[in-house]
Amino acid sequence: MALLSTVYAPGTRVRVTQQTPLRDRTWTNAVEGVVQRCRQAKTGSWFAHAKDDQLWLDRLELELDDGELAVLNLDQYSVVEHVS
Repeated sequence: MALLSTVYAPGTRVRVTQQTPLRDRTWTNAVEGVVQRCRQAKTGSWFAHAKDDQLWLDRLELELDDGELAVLNLDQYSVVEHVS
């Protein structure tokens, strides 16, 4: 999922489902919370020919119901749904 195509405003409640494909199965995890910030942020990893010679990731920062802050790296296996 390209975060830049769908930007969620702070205060929006969302459910993010992420999948990790394994050899013989898939791990699925869902997190629900209120958007604090969504942005592209660079990692400490070096990646040739990318902007500033860094690897940039789509990140979604959520505040969960218990007050915990979660930073999610979004990829092609991430699904973000608006929760009313």
